[in-house]
Amino acid sequence: MGGKKFALLLCAEDSEYVKKMYGGYFGVFLKMLAEEGEAWHLYRVACGEFPLDEEVDGYDGFVISGSSRDAHGNDAWICRLLALLKKLDDMKKKVLGICFGHQILSRALGGKSGRAITGWDIGIRTVHLSASSKAFSSLKIPALLSIYEIHRDEVWELPPKAELIAWSEKTGVEMFKYGDHIMGIQGHPEYTKDILLNLIDRLVKLEYIVVRDTETEELKAKLQASEPDQEAWKSVCRSFLKGEL
Repeated sequence: MGGKKFALLLCAEDSEYVKKMYGGYFGVFLKMLAEEGEAWHLYRVACGEFPLDEEVDGYDGFVISGSSRDAHGNDAWICRLLALLKKLDDMKKKVLGICFGHQILSRALGGKSGRAITGWDIGIRTVHLSASSKAFSSLKIPALLSIYEIHRDEVWELPPKAELIAWSEKTGVEMFKYGDHIMGIQGHPEYTKDILLNLIDRLVKLEYIVVRDTETEELKAKLQASEPDQEAWKSVCRSFLKGEL
């Protein structure tokens, strides 16, 4: 896999905690995805920093991060990102979308997303991988995988020709695949427990999440007591992005 070139399209702002502990979300994604001999570049698209048209063709794949913004919104940078994603689809570039990235990929391809009817999903969620899909046939992974989740939006309607490849009791579209070059994941395979715990505290403080103190402590206690299947998710993400899935 040596010599391949990838880009992270960062749709979030780095928290002080993530900057201090991981050097920003770019560092978090590198830890999960990067391998020796590869080149990884960062574009802070939420700040208007996009790859130039002549740069796009030089990349083997792209990753779209999560965001505090709505994938169904019409901020200027979101509209610009939608145009880029349509171009990447036309070019058949490998694109992996995470959380917001999953939702905006769906939108760019003709699907719909919006507020989840059942509200926030925060914690560790068990995801059912589709038994009928060939998406995971080359990987030796179980049919049920747990993953960190923190979102209040979801994909309502898949794009035409997209394949549903995972679901959960909370969210109907946990993963989808579009052709062999695009995949979306609603959860956060890149997160660590400390990142999620810190994010919960920040969202409660900002009143994005309105819960009683006891509910927050119960949620955090549940997180402390269990672990997601991070190695399996790393395998899924790397294999897809690098053409082995």
